[in-house]
Amino acid sequence: MTTLHAEISIVPIGTGSTGISKEVAAAFDAIRKTKDIKTTKLTAMGTQVEANDMRAILNAIEAAHQAVKLTGAKRIISSIRIAERLDASKTLEDEVGSVIEKFTK
Repeated sequence: MTTLHAEISIVPIGTGSTGISKEVAAAFDAIRKTKDIKTTKLTAMGTQVEANDMRAILNAIEAAHQAVKLTGAKRIISSIRIAERLDASKTLEDEVGSVIEKFTK
């Protein structure tokens, strides 16, 4: 089974403020409500998601853009990193746990 992990960072521009938490909250809410997105994790620099297919991730990115547009942002810049694992099905927590396990050895 294929597992896809993505980190989506949406930067709204032209909001009239240096704070962007309202726009980020709208983007995160849209991402977490996207069909077939299994896990969402908000971080200080973006949102990490887990899905079984690429379409779900692309739909989440589109939903985030639409949500930020509705907040009135004049421009949106996105950075997306996608990791597709074909040999095993691992969760985001599995991947982090694997690295942490190596710290303690």
